[in-house]
Amino acid sequence: MDTAAFFHTETFRVFILPFAIFAARICDVSLDTLRIIYVSRGLRFLAAAIGFFEVLIWLIAITQIIHNLTNPVLYIAYAGGFATGNFIGITIEEKMAIGTVVIRVITQRDASQLIEVLKAGSFGVTHADAQGAVGPVKIIFTIVKRKDISSVLNIIRKINPLAFYTIEDIRSVRQDLFPFPKDTPGAAS
Repeated sequence: MDTAAFFHTETFRVFILPFAIFAARICDVSLDTLRIIYVSRGLRFLAAAIGFFEVLIWLIAITQIIHNLTNPVLYIAYAGGFATGNFIGITIEEKMAIGTVVIRVITQRDASQLIEVLKAGSFGVTHADAQGAVGPVKIIFTIVKRKDISSVLNIIRKINPLAFYTIEDIRSVRQDLFPFPKDTPGAAS
């Protein structure tokens, strides 16, 4: 069987082409997720390079669908690849843990132990007294690398499980903000 004839077989139309489109969508949507992350972090050149390959893959996939509009299996493969690509892209982003965040903790309880444990874990801490809706509160700020979020949250939950906290991405941070080397994040108890 010659190559041209293979592309017109039922096996190719029903199995191979849909799988290729599914895989292409996983790749381009996962790249899209990463590109958005790099754009938000101000990494222009890396975002542009990823965007080039993302669109190239998308064009190849959509061209195949346009050439085979009567094949509804391709529509399902395209949509399934999009959904799976979102899931995989977010999973990759979580594993990469690029960047820094600010964790803001608001507590009505005495925060001195929480502050000391965070400092002992080599996490920088800024705190202030404030007035909340039902009385005085302590606000604690710590800026950490994304990979350290779970360590900080474990400390917060252990010492003050009822504390309110928020986590926000930071676009840029002055490098000397992290003056202490961390052997094991949150090792203090």
